[in-house]
Amino acid sequence: MPDSSLSLPVKPPSALERQLAVQRLRRPADPLLSLVVPVFDEEESIGLFVASITPYLERSGLRFEIVFVNDGSRDDTLAHLLDHGALDPRVRVVNLSRNFGKEAALTAGIDHARGDILIPMDIDLQDPPELFGAFIERWREGYDIVYGVRSVRTLDTLGKRVSARWFYRAFNSMSPVRIPPNAGDFRLVDRRAIEVLRQLPERNRFMKGLFAWVGFNAIGVSYERPQRAAGESKFNLWRLWNFALDGVVSFSTVPLRASFYGGLAIAAVAALYALFIVGRVLVFGVDTPGYASLLIAVLALGAIQLVSIGIIGEYLGRLFLEVKGRPIYVVENVYENGADGGPKG
Repeated sequence: MPDSSLSLPVKPPSALERQLAVQRLRRPADPLLSLVVPVFDEEESIGLFVASITPYLERSGLRFEIVFVNDGSRDDTLAHLLDHGALDPRVRVVNLSRNFGKEAALTAGIDHARGDILIPMDIDLQDPPELFGAFIERWREGYDIVYGVRSVRTLDTLGKRVSARWFYRAFNSMSPVRIPPNAGDFRLVDRRAIEVLRQLPERNRFMKGLFAWVGFNAIGVSYERPQRAAGESKFNLWRLWNFALDGVVSFSTVPLRASFYGGLAIAAVAALYALFIVGRVLVFGVDTPGYASLLIAVLALGAIQLVSIGIIGEYLGRLFLEVKGRPIYVVENVYENGADGGPKG
């Protein structure tokens, strides 16, 4: 009979398991959840949004607050938000002095959120509140960031799906910070990661990259994105292009290096071609006018120079904005219980 005193060696826990175990011990017993929702001209979506997410928040068993950030809306969005704030003390409204853009509005919400955990969310309900439970469960396991991953994008147009795939591939190949493909801003973030995020001073904000830059233990949760519940998207093709450009320029210097190496390659080709022309004339005595080839070379070099100047200009423009040191956003007021809830700033 085998010796029962002998036992197989117990595999020690991995480094990740040890980190998660430490974080589980640090989790508060009664955490406060902050839902951060930037809004811009969304008067027709507010009522449906509040009615849809409140049951899921209450079902979570956590204390919660909903922090709406009104990003300079031109319709009655602010009035609707204040009405909901007067009915529910858990609703807070951060009203910006003008439209600063979604990334700045999201930053304002993060700065004003009081929660131990924070979930940024769009008001169109394409970020399903059904994921709150899965997010919180992974957080209780010890993860600091739990991000939603769109498993399918059938509701998007073919062009948007292809461009999104190219963007994630291009960004992750050029940047040392890797963004999970098909992951948006919809995620749960622990307070210690939020505190690091609040220390980042840059004015040109690409929040997907900043969430990834802070690091910490992160895990994805897949979901199928539903249709927009109400209203219309404020992002057109041009805004999406500028958004992608901001992301690449904010986290990578590869475009600058590419223009440098491209210039070296063209200079090498030009030198070889010049040697070929000189050699042909010396050996065969053939003197070709070369008007067409000269015109093509001039146009090609001019185009490359303009593109290179444009790339440098993108970086220089962002450096110009950073040097001025203007605030990322300006708060007109913070409203709690439908009224003035704190100092302006």
